[in-house]
Amino acid sequence: MFEPLMYLKVFAIGGLVCMIGQILIITTKMTSARILVTFLLLGVFLEIVGWFEPIKEFCASGVTIPIMGFGYSLAKGAIEATETDGLLGVLTGGLATVAAGITVAVVSAFIFSLLFQSKTKK
Repeated sequence: MFEPLMYLKVFAIGGLVCMIGQILIITTKMTSARILVTFLLLGVFLEIVGWFEPIKEFCASGVTIPIMGFGYSLAKGAIEATETDGLLGVLTGGLATVAAGITVAVVSAFIFSLLFQSKTKK
């Protein structure tokens, strides 16, 4: 079903996440890797305290597509696997949940490395 308001919410929340990242880049000396990890851990934290689901219900992929969604998926998988597999689930659950996405990233990187040649900046 076409919901124009949902598209607006997704765009606004996704843009807000990106804007926060840009503000961190401009105003701090944080590297992009540290900002990436910060957003990942924010997604984990929001899932642990139970706030990610209500946010996700409100704005859908506006919050799940950025790296926060990856952190959320890792945490959710670890929590669910812990309930069934115990302590072993802490180690395996998160990766089992995001395995498809990681596989696509690795395979895509391999294919692009065959098609294109990297060059150093001058």
